[in-house]
Amino acid sequence: MRCVKTIIPLLTFLLLVSLASPLFADDKAKDEATLKNASAVLQTMLNDKSIPADILSKADCIMILPGVKKFAVGIGGSGGRGPMSCRAGASFNGKWSAPAMFSIGGASAGLQLGGSSTDFVLLFMSPAAVNKVLAGKTKIGSDMTAAAGPSGATSSNMGGADVLTYGRAKGMFAGISLSGASLEPDNDANKRLYGKAISVNEIVAQNAVQPTAGGQALVTELNQIKKAK
Repeated sequence: MRCVKTIIPLLTFLLLVSLASPLFADDKAKDEATLKNASAVLQTMLNDKSIPADILSKADCIMILPGVKKFAVGIGGSGGRGPMSCRAGASFNGKWSAPAMFSIGGASAGLQLGGSSTDFVLLFMSPAAVNKVLAGKTKIGSDMTAAAGPSGATSSNMGGADVLTYGRAKGMFAGISLSGASLEPDNDANKRLYGKAISVNEIVAQNAVQPTAGGQALVTELNQIKKAK
């Protein structure tokens, strides 16, 4: 009798998991939607001067993480994902690359944004930080320095950080530090997007692929901002 009481809840749980699994299944259409959402986030934050264009013009790479779910900075969260793109060339002074997908997760100390969905934009300001994030799983704050990004029409106060971070929740913008959060390549999503197993280094540093339909809008938008000399 005790065995039956144990088995029935277990079978019920497994049935629910099997029914729910398609809801969480990833596919290329969702990957493309994430790229389009990232482009929309960047356009909005540039238009309202949340991210100064002159700061972006100095960045080597950018990572946009739209709709990160329940990422409560200061308490922790479930994380999310989004694309990273880098300027071509050894000096990061060329056109922007096709985007490579990354994920973010982990706890962080800092400003509490609140809300269940937050958009994050990370600007990588040093080649050393770029190399670290392309090498694999990286923790912001310990593997690279990070600071809340300045906002306004123009800003020169970058504080010498490797990464400048911006966040927006429920229409509210805030410069924010994501110290403690982890970044990791989403190799499954990149394989779906480009039809083959490919590293993030090949995508953003070696320009081995062209942007997909979803990524082209983002690359076009980025290429409108020239590299600062």
